[in-house]
Parts: sequence; structure tokens; C-alpha cells
Amino acid sequence: MDLDGIHILTLFSVLVFSVAAIWFRSWKSQLELRNIPGKLGWPLIGETIAFVSDFSSPSGIYSFIKKRQRSYGRVFKTSVLGRFTIFMTGREASRFLLSGKDGVVSLNLSYAGKQVLGPSSLLTTAGEEHRQLRRLIGEPLSVESLKKNVEFINHWAINALEEWQSRRRVLVLEEASAFTLKVITNMIMSLAPTGEEQEKFRANFKLISATFASLPFKIPGTAFHRGIQARNRMYEMLDRMIAKRRSGEEVQDDFLQSLLRKHSGDDEDLEKLSDAQLKDNILTLLVAGHDTTTAALTWFIKFLGDNPDVLQNLRVIELTSSPSSILPKQIAKKKTVRYNFQEEHLQIQNARRSSSSSSDHVTWSEVNSMAYTNKVISETLRKATILPWFSRKAAEDFTIDVNLDVVSMHHDPSVFPDPEKFDPSRFDMPLKPYSFLGFGHGPRMCPGMHLAKLEICIFMHHFLCRYKWKSLDEDESLNPTLVRMPKNKYPIAVEQL
Repeated sequence: MDLDGIHILTLFSVLVFSVAAIWFRSWKSQLELRNIPGKLGWPLIGETIAFVSDFSSPSGIYSFIKKRQRSYGRVFKTSVLGRFTIFMTGREASRFLLSGKDGVVSLNLSYAGKQVLGPSSLLTTAGEEHRQLRRLIGEPLSVESLKKNVEFINHWAINALEEWQSRRRVLVLEEASAFTLKVITNMIMSLAPTGEEQEKFRANFKLISATFASLPFKIPGTAFHRGIQARNRMYEMLDRMIAKRRSGEEVQDDFLQSLLRKHSGDDEDLEKLSDAQLKDNILTLLVAGHDTTTAALTWFIKFLGDNPDVLQNLRVIELTSSPSSILPKQIAKKKTVRYNFQEEHLQIQNARRSSSSSSDHVTWSEVNSMAYTNKVISETLRKATILPWFSRKAAEDFTIDVNLDVVSMHHDPSVFPDPEKFDPSRFDMPLKPYSFLGFGHGPRMCPGMHLAKLEICIFMHHFLCRYKWKSLDEDESLNPTLVRMPKNKYPIAVEQL
């Protein structure tokens, strides 16, 4: 047999083996799903067409899920994007999937996500390795680190808003993206908020973000290929930064400098990160600290614009004082305080001015006094449900993806009456555990939760105390991306108060 014949036979054998492997996996998965209600749709395609169609509608994935829940209940099977999947909803499902039992379920990041973030990312590891990494990279999101960045966040929030009022049309999603990327890149690596390096970094970051919802084909011209190339360019930038820091050519007070200082010593007992781990997890922190915060800030502004009562109408908030330690059974005294969202921020501003402070920047203590603002943030995350599902992978001998349907949980009328209404007073009282998942739950709870709240509180304080706005487009459709964002990027016109 000549060489060409051997090549053809080899390719044919590989093709047959691949088809057989896919068929066996499909057959095995269907056996595992046989007792679960639902349908798998057409061969290979499954219900992907219906899923993608609903994904971009105003209701998003909730529309796809509601139709099947009416037919099959709170747990159903389907096949989308080439994967056999179980959708589950409810507090018990949430507790089971998010409670951290690594032997039962683990985070199920998409193949594209794993390729982009790398094998040592916090999001691609599990068990003890994940816990160690979370401890090692938690510093930039600690309270002490956040306090150091309050002035920077204030400055660039004011700077961004001053530019808004000079424009006839502002795309909030685009501007929120630029603002949050400046904050997180400054915290992690002291990247200048303006200039060529920031623009290059942002251009690469946009391509990387688009990769997570792409088909993982490394073919030139595809979103996945562009994202991998952008990731490589970003890593080259990080390599240059790391080299400058190690040589002493550049020294900064940031997360990267702290990590290099900790992991360059000779202490053999110290847990250390390799350069590959450093880069994978810097990218992970950038993704985690940017996309969801960008979406949250955009929805926050949109929901306030859609619900002027939250801004203007007086609300009655009952603040309960702590019961006496001497009389533990005494009924707690209550006092009624009347204020609304805008009033909360104007009171903070007026108190600052009456104290003869020369600065108009929000302080850490003022952020911590924004009780009603935090309820509006929670209600924004509930109604928007920025991450509509959490994907988990069952134990190793089980080949099915399990998705926790968060949208249905956040729109469950038994937990959130009149769920389509935007009502921050839902959070006047504590909710039952695992019923609200704005920042996730369990050991994989969002590590950037406090940073996101800090950015939103500071940005919105300056926005509300200085400006008013109106929407320029009522389109309610969504971007077909994993993080729920308005398709029209929420265009507004801004004017000074």
C-alpha cells in the first residue's frame, strides 16, 4: 500500500472512531436521562433553534424555560448547543448544586471558557486547588484593598459623567464597560486609565469577552480564534509588566506587585504561583470584575429610569433597634424614617457640605451608610438576573450538564410577589437562604461582590446628585450573550440638574 493510501486509511479510521465515540456518548447520555421528563429534540440539533431564538427575546431564556416547566415541571431535560442538559430550579436545587459538595457536582465552564482562561484559572479548578487559589488571589478584592481605591473610583466616575453631559446620546453599556475596566485594571496592575496601552488592552478584552459565547473553532476569522489571539496579546503585555516589576524598573502598589513580592522569595513552605497561574488568574479577575459589574450598572440606571417612583416617591423604612441585652424578650423598639433613593444620596451630600469638607468625593463610611441603595442593587440583580443560569457538572461517571435556572427562582411569585414589578422594599427583611442568587452562593460565591457594590454606589451617587436623564430607545430585547445585557446598550440623553 502506498503512502497516500495509508494516509486515507488513517483519516478514515479516525473519522469512524470519532463518530462511534459521539454515538456512544449520546446513547449513554440518553440512557441516563430516560426517567427525567422533557424532550431532546432533533438529532444533533436538539432544541438549539428554539433556545437561541428565545435567548434574544425580552424575556430571554426565561421564555424557553417557562414553556417547558408548564409541560414537565421544575426539573426537565433538553438538548441545546450540542449538549444534553438538565434544568432545575428552586431553593432545594440551589442548595444541592451550590453548597460546595465537590464529590457530587463541580463548576461546568464551557470548552471555550476553559481554553480562554487557561488550565490554572480559579474558574477551571476544583476542590482543594480551587480553595488555595481563592485564598491566594483574594487580596485585590479584600476590604483593605477596596478602601485604597475609593479615591480613584470617585475621580473616574466624575470624569466619565462630565463627558456624558456634553453628548447628545450616551450608550450606557459602552460607558459602563469603559469605567469598570479602568477601575479593575488600575487595581490589579496600575494600568493608566487613558492612553494607548488602555485602548489596546480594552480592544483585546472586548475580543476575549466575545469568546465565551462562541463556537470553539480555531479557524481564522471566527470569534473564538480572534479571542484566543487577543488573549495571547494580553499575556504578552503581562509578561512585559512582570519582567519590569521583577527587574525593579517599575514598582507599583497594586495586586500584581503584591503577588510578585509574595511569590518570589525562597521560602519553600510558602504556596507559590507560577507565571502561568498569575496570568490565568489575572485574566479571570478581569473577566469576573468587569462583565457582570458593567451589566449591573447598566440595568441599575435603566430600572431607575423606568421606575421614577423608586427615585421620587417617599418610602417608609422601619429601622429596628437592637433589643436590650438585659431584657432579651423585650419587643424591639421601632422608629419610622421617611426617605427615598435620591434623598438618601442628597442627605449624604448635604451632610458632607455642612461639615465644611472641601472634597465632593464619597467616603468609605458614606458608602456603608447607603442602606436603600444596596436594596436597589439587590432588586436590580433579581429582576435582571444577569447570569440566568449556573452550570454545574455531575459526578465523573455521569455525563450530563446540570443547569440551575436562576431566572425562574428570581421570578417565583411565592418568594417575590408580583415579580415583574421593580420593588426594592422586597429586601427590607432577610430572605430565606438560596432563594436570591444575585452574587451566587456557597464556596463559588462571586469574589468581586464588594467591588461591584462599591463601584455602583460611588458612580450612582455622583450621577443622581448632579444629573437627570431620559431613555432614547424603548427596545427591550437582549444581547444573545451569557451575561444578560440590553441589546440597544440603553441609549440616554443626560442634562445637569
